Order: sequence, then structure tokens, then C-alpha cells
Amino acid sequence: MKIKQALVSFSLFLFLYHCTTISAQSPAQAPSKNQAQPPSKHQAQTPAKAPSQPLAEPPSQVPLVQAPPHRAIAAPTNVTKILDKAGGFSVFIRLLKSTQVIIQIENQLNVSNTLTIFAPTNGAFSSLKPGTLNSLSTEQKVQLVQYHVLPSFVALANFQTLSNPVRTQASNTYDFPLNIITEDKWVNISTGLVNTSISSTVYTDNQLAIYKIEKVLLPLGIFAPRPKPPAPAPTPLKNKNETSSNSSSSSSSSTLDSPVGAVEASNGLSLTRNGMVNIGVAGIAIIFLFGLSKFY
Repeated sequence: MKIKQALVSFSLFLFLYHCTTISAQSPAQAPSKNQAQPPSKHQAQTPAKAPSQPLAEPPSQVPLVQAPPHRAIAAPTNVTKILDKAGGFSVFIRLLKSTQVIIQIENQLNVSNTLTIFAPTNGAFSSLKPGTLNSLSTEQKVQLVQYHVLPSFVALANFQTLSNPVRTQASNTYDFPLNIITEDKWVNISTGLVNTSISSTVYTDNQLAIYKIEKVLLPLGIFAPRPKPPAPAPTPLKNKNETSSNSSSSSSSSTLDSPVGAVEASNGLSLTRNGMVNIGVAGIAIIFLFGLSKFY
């Protein structure tokens, strides 16, 4: 009987011990879905996924609504910017700005005038005698720059259509003559002191043409002025008396030349003759009456 109770007690003890062991080894409760898990130290972090919609693009420089063509205002061509971009024209650019001829050029281009510019290179100015530019007055520098500008657009193939001397923006063609002669594809320019040719085209469109030359165009009016041509002699003034007599004689002759004048002149002569006859007859009558009075 005691043995049976001991077995029951031992069995109960094993059962309780087994239940306690199972409860101690049960896994911890899984974290909540809302709680973020820290990344593992040995596991690389995956990059964040790009959003499904693309990022905003920078604003386009093209306007959404185009301005009408007749209202579009086109900026004038920037001559100094063209020359600066081409390179090798810094001296000519400085002259354009210091003489303010560039303002005149921009104003003309702004009102749709056409121009042709001969641009000397820096080497062309370096070949001048030292002090050439410094010896010029402000007016002469302006004329020198204007001498390199033609008041019309001339394409490279149309120089042969020009008539010499070619007019520039400097002044008259006597003090500032410019002769242009074409040979095949060459365009030769002569000032009377300098001969050069167009070496290349710097810029051209339907309004402006800029051509590269290797020498500075020296006009005669500045570097070798010629004597002015004599003015035409004035017509001699006639004497007033001679003028009046000539006018009276011409008027009388013109009067006699006309038929009416001839008739009037003949009538005047006949009246004069008749008057003289009447005076003579009256004189004779008076003498006769005076003699009769003495006789009686």
C-alpha cells in the first residue's frame, strides 16, 4: 500500500517537473508588426526605393505661347561680341568703343540698315609705325574707323558689282577714296597708300558682313592729304547801267520785233509827222495874217 502511494507521488512529481520545464523553454512573443526592427550589423542596408512618380523637371526656356512674328523684337547683332569670339581683333574692338563708332553701327543695325565691315587684325595694327594711332586726333580716329565701314551689305560674290571709288562712312570719296578690284575669288582693296585683300569671312547674314583683312586701311585724307581742287570761278557781275541800258534796248528791240509793236511804232511816227505839218501850217497862217494887218 505504501509502495503504491509512493509511485503515485513520484509520478505526480515528474508530471509537475515536466510542465515547469516546458513553460521555461517556450519562445518569446513575436514583436508587433508596427514595431521597427533594427538592421543587422552584418547585413547591408537596402537603398530606399525611388518613388513611382518622376521628380519635377526644371522649367523650359521655350515659352508656352509664342509671340506673333510681327511683334517679335530682334536684338541688333553684337559686333564686338562677334569679333571677340572670332579672336585676334582686340585693338579694333578697342577703337570701335573709344571712338563710339560702335554705337553708330548698333543704331543703324537696329533700324534694319545694312553694313559691311573690314576688320583689321591685331597683327595689322602691329605693322603700323610706332605712335601712328597716338598721333591722330579724336576726329581722325573716328574717320579711320568709319573708313572701314561700307554703308550697305555686300556679299563676297558681289564686290565685282561695285563702282570705284567705293563710298565709305568716313566722308567724301575725294579725301577718302577706296578702290575694290576682284580677281577670280580674291577681293583686293586699295586706298592709294595701302593694298590688301580679304583673307576670310568673319560673319555674314542678310544684314551685316564682317571680313578679315591683314592691313589697316590708311586713307589719303588723314595720312597724305591732297590739295583741295580749285573752286569754280564765279560769274562776273554786270554793271547796273549796262544792265539797264541793255534791258531797255532789248525791250525796245523786242517791241519792234513783234507785229503789235511795229504797228504802234508806225502810228507814233505818223502822229509825229502830222503834228509837225500842222505846226508848220499854223505858223504860215500867223505870218500871213500879221502881214495883212500891217497892210491895212
